[in-house]
Amino acid sequence: MRTDGSAGNDAHMTEVTGKDPLVLFMPSGKRGRFPVGTPVLDAARSLGVYVESVCGGRATCGRCQISVQEGNFAKHKIVSSLDNISAKGPKEERYESIRGLPEGRRLSCSTQILGDLVVDVPQDTVINAQVVRKAATDRVIERNAAVQLCYVEVDDPDMHKPLGDLDRLKVMLERDWGWKDLLIAPHLIPQIQGILRKGNWGVTAAIHRDMDSSRPFIVALWPGLKNEAYGIACDIGSTTIAMHLVSLLSGRIVASSGTSNPQIRFGEDLMSRVSYVMMNPDGREAMTKAVREAANMLIGKVCEEGQVDRHDILDMVFVANPIMHHLFLGIDPTELGQAPFALAVSGALQYWAHEIDIDVNRGARLYMLPCIAGHVGADAAGATLAEAPYKQDRMMLLVDVGTNAEIVLGNSDRVVAASSPTGPAFEGAEISSGQRAAPGAIERVRIDPETLEPKFRVIGVDKWSDEDGFAEAAASVGVTGICGSAIIEVVAEMYLCGIISQDGVVDGSMAARSPRILENGRTFSYLVHDGQPRITVTQNDVRAIQLAKAALYAGIKLLMEKLGIDHVDTIRFAGAFGSFIDPKYAMVLGLIPDCDLAEVKAVGNAAGTGALMCLLNRGHRREIEQMVSKIEKIETALESKFQEHFVYAMALPNKVDAFPKLAQVVTLPERKVLADDGGDGSGRRRRRSRD
Repeated sequence: MRTDGSAGNDAHMTEVTGKDPLVLFMPSGKRGRFPVGTPVLDAARSLGVYVESVCGGRATCGRCQISVQEGNFAKHKIVSSLDNISAKGPKEERYESIRGLPEGRRLSCSTQILGDLVVDVPQDTVINAQVVRKAATDRVIERNAAVQLCYVEVDDPDMHKPLGDLDRLKVMLERDWGWKDLLIAPHLIPQIQGILRKGNWGVTAAIHRDMDSSRPFIVALWPGLKNEAYGIACDIGSTTIAMHLVSLLSGRIVASSGTSNPQIRFGEDLMSRVSYVMMNPDGREAMTKAVREAANMLIGKVCEEGQVDRHDILDMVFVANPIMHHLFLGIDPTELGQAPFALAVSGALQYWAHEIDIDVNRGARLYMLPCIAGHVGADAAGATLAEAPYKQDRMMLLVDVGTNAEIVLGNSDRVVAASSPTGPAFEGAEISSGQRAAPGAIERVRIDPETLEPKFRVIGVDKWSDEDGFAEAAASVGVTGICGSAIIEVVAEMYLCGIISQDGVVDGSMAARSPRILENGRTFSYLVHDGQPRITVTQNDVRAIQLAKAALYAGIKLLMEKLGIDHVDTIRFAGAFGSFIDPKYAMVLGLIPDCDLAEVKAVGNAAGTGALMCLLNRGHRREIEQMVSKIEKIETALESKFQEHFVYAMALPNKVDAFPKLAQVVTLPERKVLADDGGDGSGRRRRRSRD
């Protein structure tokens, strides 16, 4: 069989001679020449065109549907006609009579090439197979899963050919599907004879092969034709766990769900959980059990939503930050709590899912992406795969804001990565009225620069607080606190309105202008909502946000220095929290460096998207494994200039760095140093020296 896809001189000669029919597949545009009589499915596979098939060309699964376009396609020099394909044979007619075929559709496994063709792979197939939807974007994921379903019909036992049932199964899998040197999951061996006889010698085998160099494994076996298998893509965060249930055959996301990480009861942030392990003999076991139980609960939830049997799940891909990675896998994370922050293992890992107590098919495999560094984990690797800074011409900054911010910076020439200890302030912890994002939490804040009156929106209510009907709409959820996205906005708005200085000090003199400025002993606070509860932003709240944002910005500055750059071209906010950050206010706060606001975008759960990519295409596993080995890791705790950058970053937006692009769209206040500031950003009067 010859093609002109990338086959070199031989392919070129076949096209010049024109002896074989030319076949063009749309919408991919891939084309090649094939001998008369070649099944369309075989032609598609040889060109790398995605057309699914489970039944091995028996015309029973119906997944390989195509249609032929008729007409003179001058651009491609093809005259395509239905006369250039074979008529329907008995198998295809039988399938159509039993299950039906849409008008104009054919089964590519039973349709032979007789002349030049333009073949359309129907759009419903393309969408199901290749497009994974996430918030605000369509991502194309070419399907090349590690699991393949293969239907075979095994010869009956023969006393004259004393070959075992398993061995005859392997013979047919090699003959029909080309699988050689097959291994089999041990738990299946006692079941083989029963399954073969129940299926009247027709069975579907699930074959798992991750790397091309590894031996393929029979991981599941069913009597008769099995027409679907599923996978799980999961992101274990320190705060939440997010999960997708995905069809491995079509690529369709069947169901998605999330839940709070139950380890929160052992500690809000990562270091507190490490401390719990160190101080409690059974701490590691308790947290490992908790996160695995949560994963199993989520699997049950997505399977119920998608009406899927959890034992039809055959492949799983997980990402997590390093401490969650270790705890999920049952590894003591103590070494990550102290320098040199050593990982027990940094490379990608493969498990049988049942080995770590995950309740799915007994033969299901679990793949964990590699970690980048001691505090830059598999989740950052997943986000890096999804956003691919290493493929960009321009300088991309990728930031996942959480209790421990993970930062990746670079382009196609060089990529560096680091983590920065931002703490839980952005998630509502350490803030007087802070809370997690939930109905009733304030999520957006605006302050009138003249009257200093605020307006806000709460989660679960569409109206702003100054709109008619807000009180009635909010009655069911209340106004209960302020979540991370609003904390960023309210501090930035307070700065833009002059309520706080560049050094983060609440200006008590503003009390003469507004009763919203409240005195609290030696400091002042700003009243956002005078209700039950009363919601204010205190001086300590502003400090907590300054400390968190300064840690993140200092980490970014270190990476910029390592690359020798003074600006970034594009910024991507990853993570669930990043999806709700307003880029303008993040820049006013000095959370991120100056950049064209049009180039600052939220990309949602990019770590989870990376997990999806690795689930649906094993080639992406090799891609991120190779890339992680090339990323340069910077340990902020060991960098002498971190403290200097941190001190400068305490100011809003920064004490030394200019923000010219931000200044084009926002009027930044003139610097004012308050009398009780001392000029060091501490909010305390500095004692005069005696000299």
